[in-house]
Amino acid sequence: MRILSIYLFFFSVIAPLNGAYALQDATANNKEAEHLTAAKGIPAKPAENWGVLNDVKTGLQPPVAAVVQHDEQPDFVRELVRVQWRPADPIELWITRPKGAGKVPVVLYLYNYTDTNERFHDNGWCKRASADDFATVGFVSALTDYRFRNRPMKQWFVSELPESLGSSVHDVQLILNYLANRGDIDMEHVGMFGMGSGATIAILAAHADSRIKAVDLLDPWGDWPDWLKFSPAVPDNERPKYLSPEFLKSAAGLDPLDYLSSLKTPSFRLQQTLSDPVTPNIAKQRIGAAVPDPTRLVKYTNAEDLLKAWKVTGLSGWLKQQMRSQTPKGNGDDRRAALSSHSQLD
Repeated sequence: MRILSIYLFFFSVIAPLNGAYALQDATANNKEAEHLTAAKGIPAKPAENWGVLNDVKTGLQPPVAAVVQHDEQPDFVRELVRVQWRPADPIELWITRPKGAGKVPVVLYLYNYTDTNERFHDNGWCKRASADDFATVGFVSALTDYRFRNRPMKQWFVSELPESLGSSVHDVQLILNYLANRGDIDMEHVGMFGMGSGATIAILAAHADSRIKAVDLLDPWGDWPDWLKFSPAVPDNERPKYLSPEFLKSAAGLDPLDYLSSLKTPSFRLQQTLSDPVTPNIAKQRIGAAVPDPTRLVKYTNAEDLLKAWKVTGLSGWLKQQMRSQTPKGNGDDRRAALSSHSQLD
């Protein structure tokens, strides 16, 4: 029951990741670099514009990518690709695709900030995720897992919320640019699954990038004034800082409440687990009310009900079906039109 323990852990009270090793004070180093740059008369490089969701140029370096691992399995091919567009922030993309299928649709997977990329190199997960001739791309958001370790210990996903969300939204778009240049991905059929903070990022990314044609959201964070005030994910001793007018203003343009009602993604659904304590009830209600079509909102009483639903369709069954239904009829691809019912619970 590994999935059950993982999922129940997600619903427990989340504390910031205090165990990372802070190698240096990044803020102090940035200020020192700015001072030296100014002293030499060199114009300072523009900072990344986290508040503009589709700005993937300001403050970002030209993307580089390198395949660092290639693994052939009987049913799929898995690659670890390292991409980078910020100093000291390489991103690991775990890409799985079925063997010999030509150009295939792709699903991006982004879990909660407390998660790691461990599942993306598990053979069972990769086999299920790439079933039905789909490619998958698994990655972690900013200030998550290894992308958190070189930061000061006082910083974590919520304390740097504008950066965590804004830079991760930029990441999604740059990852799609990389996928488009590979030549083995059907960029007309791109989906994204997001969970917790990952679901929030998926909403923002879908608003920013029309290449995402289907989005499946599970318990997204949002409604920042209420979420930051009541969520047990926020330590009480830090809460006053996040409720300050300055902090709320910095995150205001990154609230999914402002984008859900106008989201133009052809297919999306929002799943809410009513027993989830991380997102307060008032925030859940407002997020749910922002979904314009009630048929796109699915509510579960508890985690057990969610797992029952996943046992029927699998984690990405709904998402894959939506992407298949967008394929024009008569394309001669009847074999791929019918999805298997493989259970995909992790």
